[in-house]
Amino acid sequence: MLCQGTFQAGNVAIGDHNQCSKIFFNSVSIGYRKSFVSSCSVGARSGPVLAVATNETTKSKQMAYEPSLADRLRLGTMSEDGMSYKEKFIVRCYEVGINKTVTVETIANLLQEVGCNHAQSVGFSTDGFATTHSMRKLHLIWVTARMYIEIYKYPAWSDVVEIETWCQSEGRIGTRRDWILKDCATGEVIGRATSKWLMMNQDTRRLQKVTDEVRDELELYFPKELRLAFPEENNGSLKKIAKLEDPAEYSKLGMVPRRADLDMNQHVNNVTYIGWVLESIPQEIIDTHELETITIDYRRECQQDDVVDSLTSVEPIEDADALESHGANGSATAQKDVNKSFLHLLRLSSDGLEINRCRTEWRRKSARI
Repeated sequence: MLCQGTFQAGNVAIGDHNQCSKIFFNSVSIGYRKSFVSSCSVGARSGPVLAVATNETTKSKQMAYEPSLADRLRLGTMSEDGMSYKEKFIVRCYEVGINKTVTVETIANLLQEVGCNHAQSVGFSTDGFATTHSMRKLHLIWVTARMYIEIYKYPAWSDVVEIETWCQSEGRIGTRRDWILKDCATGEVIGRATSKWLMMNQDTRRLQKVTDEVRDELELYFPKELRLAFPEENNGSLKKIAKLEDPAEYSKLGMVPRRADLDMNQHVNNVTYIGWVLESIPQEIIDTHELETITIDYRRECQQDDVVDSLTSVEPIEDADALESHGANGSATAQKDVNKSFLHLLRLSSDGLEINRCRTEWRRKSARI
């Protein structure tokens, strides 16, 4: 297996990355984004086994999963214990933005891609919804409740990024998916992310508890012990998002979903909301800062005919102690430099109903060597 390494309880173990790079570049043809097999070849390989729980017994029946051509070409592989999945990506030129590095939308899309590929690699549905056998039988799908992304270093064009992901339970009504992003050349952790997912009935559009039957199918691929991308106490992923009050300081009104913004479920894709949020960030922040963290709470589905308003305000500093801890010393100029956190609201233009809330933190840009 390439790039041996895990992120557990805040401890990063980095394997032989020189060997990783050697094998990687001996295996990949320039111009293609492929996925990885542990043998570094496109030859035959035995597929993972999908265990499906039955109603009659707690035992599982095994169903062989035959890897497709796409499976064999991806630069992705399951961990030895089968509890996580890793995949490598070469940053393409059209994934790079004005800072000459990838955009946060690119990162969010890659996280989504790795999550879907993980689900497929263990034999779950290939329709893009990552549903189990029981979920399809009951017309159940996953919907995103919250996404939190923390970026320490943005990759540039032609950089190679390795993303590891895994799932585990999150209460009785959902699951969580975590990610670790590494620079494949150095093994440096360049980002982390976590998300919460709820189960919805596809016909009624109502949330539903995860049934024991579905949970039995899922837990076969959950880590045996709790593993968090953000094990630190009081980390940013736990912070609640305050409601942005009118009038907002900045706004972008009347945005309409494009056809390209719709997903396979005929609703606006999760990543599109991130782009809408950033549309109302003031230009002076875009010019001098880069996004460090983003938290987004999804509250309502958005469809093709909806018109959306994006509202943004500087997040108020809670108290004088917080201001002083940022080195502001109470001065107006220093306070302006400290205020790099923003609250956001996406709402329907027609009736003001809330689509989602968001919070972003920004750091000053540093020159890339």
